[in-house]
Amino acid sequence: MYEAHFGLSESPFGITPDTSFFFACASYQEALNTLLLAAQNGEGFIKVTGEVGTGKTLLCRKFLGGLDESFVTAYIPNPYLEPRTLLLALADELQIPLDKDVDQHHLLKQLNLALLRHAEEGRRVLVCLDEAQAMPQESLEALRLLTNLETEKRKLLQVVLFGQPELNVKLQQEQLRQINQRITFHYNLSPLSRDELDYYLAHRLGVAGHRGGPLFESGAVRYLHRASGGVPRLVNILAHKALLLAYGEGRQNVVARQVRAAAIDTPASRRIPRWVWRFGV
Repeated sequence: MYEAHFGLSESPFGITPDTSFFFACASYQEALNTLLLAAQNGEGFIKVTGEVGTGKTLLCRKFLGGLDESFVTAYIPNPYLEPRTLLLALADELQIPLDKDVDQHHLLKQLNLALLRHAEEGRRVLVCLDEAQAMPQESLEALRLLTNLETEKRKLLQVVLFGQPELNVKLQQEQLRQINQRITFHYNLSPLSRDELDYYLAHRLGVAGHRGGPLFESGAVRYLHRASGGVPRLVNILAHKALLLAYGEGRQNVVARQVRAAAIDTPASRRIPRWVWRFGV
């Protein structure tokens, strides 16, 4: 729509997780390094939390893409599944052949045999669960029991939980204390700082093909940070709308007025106190 007008080859602010747009600011690079180190060390449970829109799914995909061929991985984007269905989903991800009406005993037996086979052949099995705060308590416990299988040196199944802060609250429950005790690495994603936002915008625009000067004036960036709170998903929504408005006016850059209009049009931004709008133009 506006790509050619601004010299772009693609849309720079989509909200679909795309690892080519991964921005390695301090917080996100540290989180990625923590995940890779924990995976290499063979830790059983790893947890990453962050507010809605802070980029957990994108980080997960970047992490999975950074693992070497010694890892066999499974990704379950919606773990709101009862225990048996969760185990079936894991078996499907690991391409374990099962009988159509397999019972619970043989399901667990096939999973255990597959994990042992991968270990014997020098491979590590790692499963990532997105939106883990939605997992039923019984499913978390089933997953824990599956991770009990181990050799003398390491666990046969590593689990990475990605979730909103509600996951921390859930894991504090008495019934889940065994899982909570097994989480050896934890990282909490933070929103972008004001300084990081400048680099974030430049990075995404650069990946999208922009080669000129800044498209967002400093006042527009200031508004953008206040209206979004530095949350990447909200930044993308507001930046996209602001570019549309600038394009509609025939401008070659974005000013604060256009970001303000985009924020007013975005329900998630209406939580910003009204005094914020006294700044800028």
